[in-house]
Amino acid sequence: MLNRLKNGELKNIKIKPDEFVVFQRAFMNFDTRKSIFGKAHQNGEITYFYERGNDN
Repeated sequence: MLNRLKNGELKNIKIKPDEFVVFQRAFMNFDTRKSIFGKAHQNGEITYFYERGNDN
């Protein structure tokens, strides 16, 4: 899923609170995680976006 976000196949990823622990493990091991930004919502969901050009 993170690779699809990076490659532009997905515009964003929405993570629900019960999915966060599993997502966080994958996220921390992702090579360009510093290019991924999240926006928190009131219901506990987080929407993640990939910022192109910040791949360092």
